[in-house]
Amino acid sequence: MKFGVFYEHQLPRPWRDGDEQRLLHEALEQVERADELGFDYAWEVEHHFLEEYSHSSAPEVFLAAASQRTERIRLGHGIVQMPPAYNHPARVAERIATLDLISNGRVEFGTGESSAAVELGGFNIAHADKRPAWAEATEQCCNMMVMDPYPGFEGQYFSMPCRNVVPKPAQKPHPPLWVACSNRETIKLAARLGMGALTFAFVDPDEAAHWVDDYYRILSTECVPIGHTVNANIAMVVGLSVHPDQQEAERRGLEGFRFFGHGLLHYYVSGRHQPGRTSVWDSFRAANHSFEGLGETLGIGTPDQVTNQLRGYAEAGVDQVMFIQQSGRNRHEHICQSLELFAHEVMPVLKEGEADREAAKATRLAPHIQAALARRIPLEPLPDEHIPVVDPLGTS
Repeated sequence: MKFGVFYEHQLPRPWRDGDEQRLLHEALEQVERADELGFDYAWEVEHHFLEEYSHSSAPEVFLAAASQRTERIRLGHGIVQMPPAYNHPARVAERIATLDLISNGRVEFGTGESSAAVELGGFNIAHADKRPAWAEATEQCCNMMVMDPYPGFEGQYFSMPCRNVVPKPAQKPHPPLWVACSNRETIKLAARLGMGALTFAFVDPDEAAHWVDDYYRILSTECVPIGHTVNANIAMVVGLSVHPDQQEAERRGLEGFRFFGHGLLHYYVSGRHQPGRTSVWDSFRAANHSFEGLGETLGIGTPDQVTNQLRGYAEAGVDQVMFIQQSGRNRHEHICQSLELFAHEVMPVLKEGEADREAAKATRLAPHIQAALARRIPLEPLPDEHIPVVDPLGTS
């Protein structure tokens, strides 16, 4: 099993001058420490206008800074909002490739579309359009990173003429693809498209095993890759607060993860939001939620408890656990202490035999991935005589 740190950049009200600056610099320190401790991934979301829940609207900037403070940890866009009204596919391809180059090939390319009215409406994206717009943009973005030149595209959600999109990424054909899975059906979609599945916590290992089996069955029989390669992996988000005393672990981490769950409900399910005025923190304190459906106690406890909790998910076939710690009002020093205790007492147990498991998985899936890539219908390149010549404006 692999392990990652996951960032929304949460900042509950009330806000003071300098809070956002402090938040970002603390997160960079945490990613640097996670790299030193042997964590495998650092994931960063892209959200817009989701006050308190996520002040992470430019993940490419944060991840670029993290790339220069780390050496081996992989840098995950978890995710890039792909409908073109958020980000033009060519701009995404350029940013992903540039980050891959300056990080020496450490980028994971997570994609998504959002389901929050505050976010979608802010860019005038119709709810019904977001999934097909995501699919169109994601496929073409992958083509842009691979083709020389990109032959152009006339689509429903964006169009562009033939251009050579540069730079090209260090990883060939392009960085591994992921998709955010806010429900179980999207896990099946990820398998059909040859993408890694970024999920929220499963309720228990038995449920995880069911969805892991479905994912790998579909990937092995029905997959037609949306990109130029297949990334066969399932990752899930849980909280993390490890301490030798269980009650102290819960005191340090449980409220923050519950605020994370409340923010999800507020922006995606039942909250009414007045921009610049609604206090999500106040509504959280007034509510009486249970977030067992998000696995609220997973990753929170003593080292032995957390080891036993996660072992069942490793045995079920979950490939990676992403830890959200910087949530609610969790404190920077507690986050760093928890990372260190996890790395020293939990990670070695769960990573035992990892190389052998990875090798066996690669061997098992190799023929299925080869068959999936053979089913893919590539975008045809333009013959040289059909590549247009673009005149400068001065001669037009």
